Amino acid sequence: MSGWLGPEEWQAVALSLRVSFWATLASLPLGIFVAHVLARWSFPGKQVLNGLVHLPLILPPVVTGYLLLLSFGRRGAVGGFLESWFGIVFAFRWTGAALAAAIMAFPLMVRAIRLAIEAVDPKLEQAAATLGASRPWVFATVTLPLILPGIIAGAILAFAKAIGEFGATITFVSNIPGETQTIPSAIYALLQVPGGEAAAGRLVIVSIVVAMAALLVSEFLAQRVARRVAGA
Repeated sequence: MSGWLGPEEWQAVALSLRVSFWATLASLPLGIFVAHVLARWSFPGKQVLNGLVHLPLILPPVVTGYLLLLSFGRRGAVGGFLESWFGIVFAFRWTGAALAAAIMAFPLMVRAIRLAIEAVDPKLEQAAATLGASRPWVFATVTLPLILPGIIAGAILAFAKAIGEFGATITFVSNIPGETQTIPSAIYALLQVPGGEAAAGRLVIVSIVVAMAALLVSEFLAQRVARRVAGA
């Protein structure tokens, strides 16, 4: 691939993979927890939480990016605190691109994991609880093994979504080659200059291949979940 893609194109691909990997890895624990809360818990405001989780799918990505800039920018409440006390900066850094990608991909991850949890028979969890197991232990020993394919599927979908994220990322961290220029940002930049169509087309092919592979693997794992639960 390094011979087929130019240095700048390869740099955008490598950065996209890096951003997507960390966006998925960092958000996965929270995604599992939120999915379990939405699937199994009953509490006032549950629908509000569900709405907040899925809000990035409904809002224009530029709006999400602007809200991130207001919150996590150097002058934002959260961003200013993190920079002053911990030296952590998100705005106009690749870490900010990972944060934006994680937020945009989070609803897809949660939905896939939630569906896997809801497919598990609650009686299995109740049986373990009657034997004296605590709720965390029941989740770790009963629920988690059964939903593992769903977790993997959710992570893959989130990874693919993170690679394709554009609006929130470019609004929050701009389009800086080598720092924040992911595949979608590179395609956009190449289409703005004469003669950039060929390079943009190559990156489009890379995006399609990654997205299709992710969807196929996710569908395969979803079917495994269905077969496993049906045979339980």
